[in-house]
Amino acid sequence: MFKKLLSVGGWTLVSRITGFVRDVVIAAVMGVGPVADAFFVAFRIPNHFRAIFGEGAFNNAFLPTYAQVLETEGKARATSFASRITTLMLIVQIALLLVAFFAMPFVVSLLAPGFSNDPAKFDLAVTLTRITFPYLLLITIVTIYSGILNAHDRFAAAAAAPVLLNILMIVALAAVFLFPNAGYAAAWGVTAAGVFELLLVWMSARRIEVSPGLEKPRIDVAMKRFFKALGPAVIGSAGVQLAIFADTIIASFLPTGAVSSLYYADRLYQLPLGVIGIAAGTVLLPEMSRRIAAGDEASAYAAQNRTVGLTLALAAPFLVAFLVMPDLIMSALFQRGAFDAEAAQRAGAVLAAYGLGLPAAVLIRSAVSSFYARSDTTTPLVASLTAVAVNILVKVLLMDTYGVVGLALGTAIGVWTNLILLFMLAYRRGWTAPSRPLAKTCLAIAAASVLLAAFAWFAPAPLERWAALLPLWRNETLLGALGLIGALIYGGVLLAGMKVMGVKLARR
Repeated sequence: MFKKLLSVGGWTLVSRITGFVRDVVIAAVMGVGPVADAFFVAFRIPNHFRAIFGEGAFNNAFLPTYAQVLETEGKARATSFASRITTLMLIVQIALLLVAFFAMPFVVSLLAPGFSNDPAKFDLAVTLTRITFPYLLLITIVTIYSGILNAHDRFAAAAAAPVLLNILMIVALAAVFLFPNAGYAAAWGVTAAGVFELLLVWMSARRIEVSPGLEKPRIDVAMKRFFKALGPAVIGSAGVQLAIFADTIIASFLPTGAVSSLYYADRLYQLPLGVIGIAAGTVLLPEMSRRIAAGDEASAYAAQNRTVGLTLALAAPFLVAFLVMPDLIMSALFQRGAFDAEAAQRAGAVLAAYGLGLPAAVLIRSAVSSFYARSDTTTPLVASLTAVAVNILVKVLLMDTYGVVGLALGTAIGVWTNLILLFMLAYRRGWTAPSRPLAKTCLAIAAASVLLAAFAWFAPAPLERWAALLPLWRNETLLGALGLIGALIYGGVLLAGMKVMGVKLARR
């Protein structure tokens, strides 16, 4: 399982690195002005719907059902099930695309109502969202193929697909002179990427002869099981997206640049969340599903504990960096072109607020595996909707005082609420079993993190004097030096602590 996690995490890391390059290009070309705000709304809307109907709800209902059919009835029956689901999803997505295209002004006014005060920005957001919305249909089919590949222990193609989104957007922005403005270029890059992502996973599935076709839907035991899990999963995913919608809605009323500041901070926040948290959940869910279906719950719990320990160990340095030096991170990574020092400082404050919720955010996918592996999507739904209510309430209470930072604080409090509820409910049912080695791992991680935080707090001052002598790339060099030395300190202390306590971070 460790090798699978490295495969998914490795490709996800490539995706995040290319995504960072993409965001640097966007920041330099668009900055935090009205074109950037309009594009980020256009980019978020199909991604919100994708998370509701695609990757989130669909994958959590589809993958355990497909894995169970594959385990008990064979490849042919599993492929038939996948073909029927693919047909249904195509029908739904085409209908949604047609409705959304004609109703796009209403959709934008609903999700970014503050834009109505600026007709030019509102019209641009409507146009750009019409361009990006077909990405939803394409990525939903990509999700089906990705779930099939993951069930067959093929993780690379699905994990690599998002790299194409970043590459196509960079290429489009490089050719910005061919478009009315940078927003149009980036929007067309998004839709083109959906086509190439679909081709990638389709070829991978075809190679191992598990590619679904189109088959007339019919209801059988597997379909009933899927829809029984899908309903609560859709509601739960919609609840999570409602909280993210709240960010966009509230930020649209804040001064120009608020939406963009949230975007840039969220992109860095998503780096450990995607590379570590989502990668861990992607590997853990089929692993637990198979072991529980085979009646080996002890092995399922052991896999979950190892995944949690590894997830925390990899995420802790990001937590320290986001909390201790967010301004330096934003300045070094984005401050160039249209992205000035004031924008970097504002986005840095948002990043620090997001960082408070990072430990919970990276663990949620591992926590929900306790339920999804048993086809229980109702319990995560209850936990998610409760957390969403807390999230939105906190945002409303803090927005006047803290502005865009208050939105990120609401997100952090919401994810902690979700994780605590999931753990309590799973533990009460005996569906999770934290072990003594996991507790020792957490102690070693905490000790290494404290020392890393001390270094990150005191080291910048002397290193800044050295970096000031450089003719250029001062912030970038300073951040790189801090990152390299900090990684050596953290890794050394963590490994020493694990050795002293006699536990291993991960095993096969």
